[in-house]
Amino acid sequence: MPIKKSAYKELRKAKKRHVRNLTVKTELKTLTKKFSSLISAKKADEARLFLKTLTSKMYKAASKGIIHKNTASRKISRLTKKLLSSAKA
Repeated sequence: MPIKKSAYKELRKAKKRHVRNLTVKTELKTLTKKFSSLISAKKADEARLFLKTLTSKMYKAASKGIIHKNTASRKISRLTKKLLSSAKA
C-alpha cells in the first residue's frame, strides 16, 4: 500500500482512468461489431456513413492515448478495405 498522500491520489486517478479507458475500448469494439454486421447484411450505404463515425471515434481514442495511433490507423484501414471489397462483390 502507498504511504504518501500523493501516492494515494495517483491510485485514485489511475482507477478513474482505467474505467474511462475500458468504456471507450468497449464502445469501439461494439461499434466495430455493428459495422461488420452492416457489411454482412449488404447495407453498404449505411456502413459507409457508419465508418465515418467509427473512424472519428478511433482517432479520438488514439489522440487521448487510449489506443496507439498506429493501431487506430491499422484498424481503420482494415475496415475500409472490408467495406470496399463488399461493395465490389
